[in-house]
Amino acid sequence: MPEVTRPYVPGTPCWVDLVVPDQREALDFYTDLFGWQGEPGPPETGGYAVCTLNGKPVAGIMTAMAQEGGSKPPPAWTPYLAVTDADGAAQAVLDNGGKVLAEPMDVLDLGRMAILADTTGAVFGVWQAGEFSGARVVNEPGAVVWNELNTPDPATAGSFYLAALGLANDAMEEVPDYYALKAGGRVVGGMQNLAKLPPGAPAHWLTYFSVDDTDSTVDALVRAGGSVCKPAFDMAAGRMAVLRDPQGATFAVIDATGPSPDEAA
Repeated sequence: MPEVTRPYVPGTPCWVDLVVPDQREALDFYTDLFGWQGEPGPPETGGYAVCTLNGKPVAGIMTAMAQEGGSKPPPAWTPYLAVTDADGAAQAVLDNGGKVLAEPMDVLDLGRMAILADTTGAVFGVWQAGEFSGARVVNEPGAVVWNELNTPDPATAGSFYLAALGLANDAMEEVPDYYALKAGGRVVGGMQNLAKLPPGAPAHWLTYFSVDDTDSTVDALVRAGGSVCKPAFDMAAGRMAVLRDPQGATFAVIDATGPSPDEAA
């Protein structure tokens, strides 16, 4: 299986992780759905599980911890954008009207991270690589193939990501009202208006996982207790569906593969 062997270009989504109330349940669910392997990690990382596909890291799963004030974050997948300086990125987010939800912190010698929110409320992370640069497999069945920002104000969000993180955006002529997010001149994600989603949907990043067969994946998810937010349909890049796992985290699947990982990195 092709793997990422070069550092991620700053601004590129390099990792995704899931926060849920029941880590064990999530590990069992995604292992069955995507063919992952994963177990709770050591105490010094809070039990964080690094999930692998054929021995290569693809995503993380952790137990939701109470935040200041006693509340726990809702179940959600969060993408991390590669940066060279997590502290500088957090400050740039603040300077451009965003929020810092979790201050920059070291994760052993693996890297340095922060959890942030953009000016429209969408939550994302940044990752400054140390010994760990991020996902080693992408754009293959069972791995992340796309990350998409859904926002009520693409113009404002686009200006924010460009100013704070150098992530440019251009309208995609082949897909009306859709924008390509670019890092280092390469398309690394997408952005669209919330008007395409059901009323009341908040600003959020949506992670897409590549699968061999979208319909069979949807069937497997339903049998395992998940639910369907948007049934499988055909679109320009392939056949996709928007799903919710048994604990309520939303993600998408699509039977499409992207460019070779090193080209995308």
